[in-house]
Amino acid sequence: MTEQSAWSFADDRGRLAVTGRRPARVLAYVQAGATLWDYGIRPEGIFGSGHDGAEPDRAKTGTLPLDSVDYRGAGDDLDVDTLLRGRPDLVVAVSYGHGQLYGLDPDTAKHLEESVPVVVIDVGQARTLDRVAERFAELARSLGGAPVAGAAEDLDAARERLRAAPGEPRVLALSPAGQAEAYAARPPMWPELRVLAELGITMVSPPAGAGVNWATVDWRTAAALEPDVVLTDVRSHAIPLDEVAAPAWEPARRHARTVPWNPEPLCSPQAHARFLALVADAVEGAGG
Repeated sequence: MTEQSAWSFADDRGRLAVTGRRPARVLAYVQAGATLWDYGIRPEGIFGSGHDGAEPDRAKTGTLPLDSVDYRGAGDDLDVDTLLRGRPDLVVAVSYGHGQLYGLDPDTAKHLEESVPVVVIDVGQARTLDRVAERFAELARSLGGAPVAGAAEDLDAARERLRAAPGEPRVLALSPAGQAEAYAARPPMWPELRVLAELGITMVSPPAGAGVNWATVDWRTAAALEPDVVLTDVRSHAIPLDEVAAPAWEPARRHARTVPWNPEPLCSPQAHARFLALVADAVEGAGG
């Protein structure tokens, strides 16, 4: 390999991915693929996690052109042959710590790495959202991508709106699990929720107890947290919040403003700006 043609990238496991030239056919976990697309990198394929099904989850895909990006599937449908069918020259995966490739069986991941270079970006709770975004930006630049003009300014503007939001509206993040219960997020465990708290937003925490990232609560307990704004999980495996008919939730449903939330967020400036702007709309309305 010559200095001019070689490509390399040190991932968040401390491993160096090296190829003879800059990769042009990238296979990515859906969150990573959608983020790279925001930098102008079109993946040749994407794959999902065990939460996903036979079709890509539109809550996770952002603005990916799904008519030209091959979705490989998720969970038990993923094996090495399926992952490699588009002849990728690089795989971009995510990890929630310990370097394990999220969404892939460890044995599948092992054989995949024997066939193609793999880059892993850590998106776990130990990371700040800014650091995750920075790592995706570094990877995108190395692959020939560039940020969208004005995205950083839009992100700064959304942050300023939240800092200046009137009142102290209470914000609850949850994932509806059914008519009997919900998973309420513990804000310190989610990088994007920590950002809201850092910007002065009052994030509501569920009761202490079992569950590191989520607390399983009934709808009466969720309503008792008295949210003014609800960030509701819109991934395909969560039921829509407006389909919850639990009588105990009715007062909160009538009072609270809702914001769609993807707990596997895209990590580009424009995607982050869109989310913060939606939260700003809600908290300004609730606190004004």
